[in-house]
Amino acid sequence: MDLCTDEDSILEPLCFPERSADSASVDSVPSPSSELLVCLFCTESTRLDMKDELLKHLLQEHKLVIADVKLIANLPKYLLYWKGRLLEQPVTDFCSVIKTNSTGPADKQENYFLLCDILPEDRILRENLQQKRLEEVLEQQQKERDDNTFSRPCLFCSEEFTGNRSSLLNHMAREHSFSIGLPDNIVYCDEFLDTLQKKLDDLQCLYCEKTFRDKTTLKDHMRKKTHRRINASNRQYDRFYVINYLELGKTWEEVQSEDDRELVEDDDDDWSDWQAHPVLAVCLFCDHQSDTMDQIYIHMKGTHGFDLHKLRTDLGLGFYQQVKLVNFIRRQIHQSRCYGCEEKFESRPEVLQHLELQGHVMKLPDMLTWDQPQYYFPTYENDALLCTLSDSDGEQTDERHHHDDVPVFAEDDRELKLLRQTSVLNQLLKNRTH
Repeated sequence: MDLCTDEDSILEPLCFPERSADSASVDSVPSPSSELLVCLFCTESTRLDMKDELLKHLLQEHKLVIADVKLIANLPKYLLYWKGRLLEQPVTDFCSVIKTNSTGPADKQENYFLLCDILPEDRILRENLQQKRLEEVLEQQQKERDDNTFSRPCLFCSEEFTGNRSSLLNHMAREHSFSIGLPDNIVYCDEFLDTLQKKLDDLQCLYCEKTFRDKTTLKDHMRKKTHRRINASNRQYDRFYVINYLELGKTWEEVQSEDDRELVEDDDDDWSDWQAHPVLAVCLFCDHQSDTMDQIYIHMKGTHGFDLHKLRTDLGLGFYQQVKLVNFIRRQIHQSRCYGCEEKFESRPEVLQHLELQGHVMKLPDMLTWDQPQYYFPTYENDALLCTLSDSDGEQTDERHHHDDVPVFAEDDRELKLLRQTSVLNQLLKNRTH
């Protein structure tokens, strides 16, 4: 079967909207958008701000996937390095090979190549690029700390500040209760302030990011709602904080949480105020969520007529086959395609209507279609439904029946009396009374 087409390529796992993925990446050091990314195999190239086009080209034309692209500090240099290496040696010397449709006919099988940091050479390259980027960022930060030619007006009043950037940042924190952090923790300060100024010019709140009709309404909103702060969950700001460049693949939140654990390492283990966040499972067909798996199964069966338990029992599916089936259905629904007859539709509501009217909800294609290695990888990386799958319903029943078959014998009263008379405890008690 054909793994992907121009319309439905999924280059990375999706993420359900209610839980933003911890895309722990920090954008590369600001580079001109015109900087080119080159294909590893041919003359194809594209601009850095259109990297998804090149990744799609590598997947579709050359069957190659680069793992964790977001964690690569300098993607142009990374691609140039591997382009040179692939001119020297074949791709199989560096990449893991994934064969699709491995159980099907030979003419239907395809080899895909995965380039990742499991290869020591790739890991060293990524670490060197990360180290180089950190050095560049620290050098830039030091220049800004020593720069006394800074000149800029306040974001909230007409006062002009010259000299060092700290004078403006301290003024906004003191006079307007707006703090973006300590000056020494910030890098690319001019670009950071330009970003904030543009949002304000576009009448957008810096915290909730809602847009208002005029500046007066925006100022009143930010003052009354105490929204004179930036949205920490907006990854656009990550590149302006030095802490985000310290460790490969870690955000400031992860680094900070590690520091906090070190601080409380010697404290008493008091978990009395712990509040567990419920894990929400999402329906295979719609956006309905439930905090218990029983509820989501009942919803899918009652609302959509889909009974995963029945399919598992009828087809004798093991755990990994269920994983592949769930990921397969997720992908087909995301691509607005009926998984039963493979008919393509314009939107999800249309495919759901088709499934119901044609009775295709419980109609699965041939097992070879979805029982493929590619569906080991989750369509949605935060899919809680995958964590609830089990091998069979009969495990507990079999265990209960096993215990029922164990014979139980009544105790013999005569043997108990004999044990009491001959017990060593009697002798010990006698010795103690003498």
